Amino acid sequence: MSKNALDKLAGIIKARRNATAEESYTKRLLAEPIKPAKKVGEEGVEVAIAALTQDKTALVSETADLIYHLLVLLESRDVTLDEVCEELERRMGAADEKRKAASV
Repeated sequence: MSKNALDKLAGIIKARRNATAEESYTKRLLAEPIKPAKKVGEEGVEVAIAALTQDKTALVSETADLIYHLLVLLESRDVTLDEVCEELERRMGAADEKRKAASV
């Protein structure tokens, strides 16, 4: 999955804020602040189980579920995917700086 796919999914989730709860599972998750956090926890456990059982198909499927629910959680807390990507880039830069310093 490319970042474009993640951006597209994040946009769909953001748009679902304006849907009715009857027509959108995402809207139902966003309507109750604790639900997205619980779903991320549940899906995280399911990813770990799939990894431990070495079931690649299940791991791919559960990871997709986890990513979706994580994006819903971020939307519920007004955190953008760009903010997360910026933090990852900052960390990668810091790691590069540490490697450079260690090799001197």
